Amino acid sequence: MIASKTNLRERLNAVESADSAQSMLDAVEALAELENEGAIEMLIRVLGYNNPGAAVAAVDGLIKIGTPAASALLNQLDSYNYGARAWALRVLAGIGDPRGLDLILETAATDFSLSVRRAAARGLGAIQWEKLSRDEQRTAQTQTIDTLLKVITDDPEWVVRYGAVVGLQGIAVTAMTAGFMDLLVPIVGGLRECATQDDTLAVQARAQWAIAQFPARTFD
Repeated sequence: MIASKTNLRERLNAVESADSAQSMLDAVEALAELENEGAIEMLIRVLGYNNPGAAVAAVDGLIKIGTPAASALLNQLDSYNYGARAWALRVLAGIGDPRGLDLILETAATDFSLSVRRAAARGLGAIQWEKLSRDEQRTAQTQTIDTLLKVITDDPEWVVRYGAVVGLQGIAVTAMTAGFMDLLVPIVGGLRECATQDDTLAVQARAQWAIAQFPARTFD
């Protein structure tokens, strides 16, 4: 335990003393690999630095830490500038904590950055629905499906629509597990439309692949 605490302290100090973009990236990667809750506050601080490489490493580290990192982010989110907030929303989408669902939904639908919208759309397929009651799950999944169906129809960027297809497939799996088979109807309908009408072949192919993963009874 002492060695672990010493290692954490050394790596925190390395981030604090980094004097170049590369040394910052190296220090953040080393800190993130510990997957230690004691690194959360420092990794969150890094999200606000003007160092995209270090921010990516911090995002990965926070996602690996999971729920405790989501709690810390949600408590601080309103005070972030856009750049830090965008990185934080990537973390929340990657963790899938349902407490961040409203923010992730809003981001998938409205954020001006295509990469942030894409991360949010994909992340909506991996929400930890089991943390909600059954009634809450159904309501939240219905809202999420509606949002993603709008994204695959309206978003001008194909990578975001592709992410929404992935998200819809993820929700379909959890809906089937929960027994909400009726929720598959709009998902399959949206994916079928996407598979034939999207103007990008990669999105069409991904939608076709998603449909192929559903059991045959889905189409009865």
